[in-house]
Amino acid sequence: MPTHRGHRGTFTIGLVVPIQGPAGIFGPSCELCAQLAVEEVNAGRGVLGRELRLLTVDGGAPPARVADEIDGLISAGRVHAVVGWHISAVREVLVPRIAQRVPYVYTALYEGGERSPGVFLTGETPQRQILPSLQWMAGEMGVRRWCIVGNDYIWPRRSAAVSRGFARICGAEIRDEIFVGLGTPDFRKVIRRVERSECEGVLMFLVGEDAVHFNRQFARAELDRRCVRLSPLMDENMLLATGADNTAGLFVAAGYFECLPTAESLDFNARYTRRFGVDAPMLNSLGESCYEGLQLLAELIRRAGSSDVRQICAVAQAARYGGPRGELGLRDAHVEQRIYLARAAGLEFDIVSSL
Repeated sequence: MPTHRGHRGTFTIGLVVPIQGPAGIFGPSCELCAQLAVEEVNAGRGVLGRELRLLTVDGGAPPARVADEIDGLISAGRVHAVVGWHISAVREVLVPRIAQRVPYVYTALYEGGERSPGVFLTGETPQRQILPSLQWMAGEMGVRRWCIVGNDYIWPRRSAAVSRGFARICGAEIRDEIFVGLGTPDFRKVIRRVERSECEGVLMFLVGEDAVHFNRQFARAELDRRCVRLSPLMDENMLLATGADNTAGLFVAAGYFECLPTAESLDFNARYTRRFGVDAPMLNSLGESCYEGLQLLAELIRRAGSSDVRQICAVAQAARYGGPRGELGLRDAHVEQRIYLARAAGLEFDIVSSL
């Protein structure tokens, strides 16, 4: 960890992204997208005359350790805001430790329901991702029997709970729910339970490398021949790691894909490639969310004329900003955005519907 204090005239942001663990596969993309956002803001004369600076904290460490590190950085005056993609187990311990001392922009898709003052959220929620996806799958493909497979923590558990209600709305049913610890490499017992459920689809709430292991073993068991998969968390890095032969029948709902054919997305892709080269970590929804989070933070501070959390909260509802997902605004501290459903085609995504 760096030991020097924040420089006078700079605004230091604690960037909390996973460097280790199952979600570590996302870390490099998150860091580079955040770096691009900071460089672009600074090229436009910064925020309130101050240059932005990033200080990366490993969000893949144990949640209490992440919270201790951020708490210490804020107390020492070395961090003036927190932004990042990390699992909900980390967010839950960070929120009370930050406690409105600095603005906190959480960029990950999550289970919904966060209402703490000073916390702003750019990610997707099950209401916007899972419900319309289940409706589309029922209407377009006749898929109505589902099995849930997820990691055992707050995001998968709460998302599974609301998905039961969503299934009823769609005339569908959840046949089984299976949860495994983070960092699970062996899904053979899970696969057998999925087979016994006689489901037509698997609703996945698995993180990073865990989802990669599941996808490979799912295809090895030839379940992909009769059973689709639907995930709200499956990015281009995970697709590459899964392998082209293991992605048949895999659907993903998200607010951004690298293949999104909008002017804003294409321009973002071009700027990322110009800055970091064609061999840079892949653009994905998680990295892009960190770009969105920093753009939102800059807009909130500009609009408030201050980084004071109370002043930001007073103006947040009127904040709007432009990014790769288009022009977006806040409602109840959550970014309102369009969600897309994509089908994996080998190692690429093909968008099939706007939800």
